[in-house]
Amino acid sequence: MQIGVDTARAVETKRAFVLDLDDVSATALQFMLADELEVHVFTSSASAFGHPAAARIDVVLLGASVIEAETPDVVGLLLQTWPGVPLLAFGPVDDAGVQAALTRGARSSIPRPFKVETVRKKVNAQIGRRAVLYIPVARG
Repeated sequence: MQIGVDTARAVETKRAFVLDLDDVSATALQFMLADELEVHVFTSSASAFGHPAAARIDVVLLGASVIEAETPDVVGLLLQTWPGVPLLAFGPVDDAGVQAALTRGARSSIPRPFKVETVRKKVNAQIGRRAVLYIPVARG
């Protein structure tokens, strides 16, 4: 099901890795992005590094639970392994792990609770997709 997806984006091959220990959050993000991206979900950075698709990814979404489990140093490891690939941290707004990720080089954060529009907008901005501009026309 493609809700609010531009057809040009649906056929474009862009790949996202979601790293999170929370299956609910990871699955929600996967569902929200699956119409526009090829999404792979992992529970650790080590499992992501070993995946065959790791050679060419466009964006990494890093959950607060992985930051907590692997320490905030995981941000540097991800940025070193995939130089130039944007990293977005996600979790509760006031989460210390998300804040640590931002100070260590994550480009942006996605706060919980997730909203489809917000998630897609933030991810699209990081992978270089232009924003779709809608100008309402008043009919008189």
